[in-house]
Amino acid sequence: MNDVFETLESEVRGYSRSWPAEFATASGAVQTTIDGSEYLDFFSGAGALNYGHNNPAVMEPLIDYLQSGAVLHSLDMKTPAKRRFLETFERLILKPRALDYKVMFPGPTGTNTVEAALKLARKVTGRQHILSFTNAFHGMTLGSLSVTGNSMKRQGAGIPLTNASKIPYDDYFDGETTDFLWLERVLADSGSGVDRPAAIIVETVQGEGGLRAARAEWLRGLAELCKRYEVLLIVDDVQAGCGRTGSFFSFEEAGIVPDIVCLSKSISGSGLPMALTLFKPELDVWSPGEHNGTFRGNNPAFVTATAALETFWADDSFQNRVADTSAALHARLGEIADSVEGASVRGRGMLAGLLFEDPAHAERVAGEAYRLGLLVETSGPEDEVVKIMPPLTISSAELQRGLDILTTAVRTVVRSPELATA
Repeated sequence: MNDVFETLESEVRGYSRSWPAEFATASGAVQTTIDGSEYLDFFSGAGALNYGHNNPAVMEPLIDYLQSGAVLHSLDMKTPAKRRFLETFERLILKPRALDYKVMFPGPTGTNTVEAALKLARKVTGRQHILSFTNAFHGMTLGSLSVTGNSMKRQGAGIPLTNASKIPYDDYFDGETTDFLWLERVLADSGSGVDRPAAIIVETVQGEGGLRAARAEWLRGLAELCKRYEVLLIVDDVQAGCGRTGSFFSFEEAGIVPDIVCLSKSISGSGLPMALTLFKPELDVWSPGEHNGTFRGNNPAFVTATAALETFWADDSFQNRVADTSAALHARLGEIADSVEGASVRGRGMLAGLLFEDPAHAERVAGEAYRLGLLVETSGPEDEVVKIMPPLTISSAELQRGLDILTTAVRTVVRSPELATA
């Protein structure tokens, strides 16, 4: 019998090839297939489900809202749901962190917020060029692809990707070259032939680029350099934000204040499409309607986003719990890495991974984990990292069960003597 997924859906589909099960229901950290098989989800919708699947804290307000007859689609018009989200975001997220940002709804996805950030940076500065980093990933539309490093994704554009250049990410040269040596030299030298860029865009942890995590001092150095040469600093927090690295914003640990911040994925709290572009008030030079989109006003997402903020970010208790979960995750990943020659732990917080010296090992480990009931994907230019992204709300028992499966998968693929006796 022909399967409509094979006969009708485009060849571009990806995740369903790695995980061919047909998932029917989901709760917390578990997805269940149509035949009743359960899978622990250490993927979390690529970071869109930080609070797990169908979390009652966000689903119950959503159900009430959907049954109330309230507005669902509103572009950028005013609604009570939008008002409550903005008030809650300011009260629980911006003010406690002393962040003075305007909030823009650019469209519903991560690449929408990146496109808006790049466009705004160029408009504010009057400059065209953007600098981004080796192994970066910022989205699949043309502007976002221009600042992305992955060659396979860039080739899909079909046209030259211009007005952007790549510079080395933290530790790209294994510590052999002083941070920002080249960049500072060419910006200071009027004869370098390198035009001053409008902005530099950075991920504090490169989710798709191999789980490389920038050091706090490196980020501070980048922010200082941008300030000195009047270059806008954009932090893409689409995947690393909303608590994924521990604090709500991934840049908090470094003590920097970016000029522009991109949020999406888990900002809705439920997996519903939603994105924000945050920027300092003096950068708000848009003319009304100059940047717009039909699906900016996703009111159900405003409802679930507000519920997530009120439930998880009203005080420090959730952040403290995430810190404990993260410590347990990294301890176990460290044990696995220590048992495999050439393996190491990458990432920060609950955005972590296992790097294998032989890139083939990562893909095989992910495949074996799926066979055993665990969803993990790979990351990096050669898919050399097994990426671990459980829900931030995962229980200790589920976390350890998933890591037990991962340990077994690594033992099977690498045949580590240490893991075999564990």
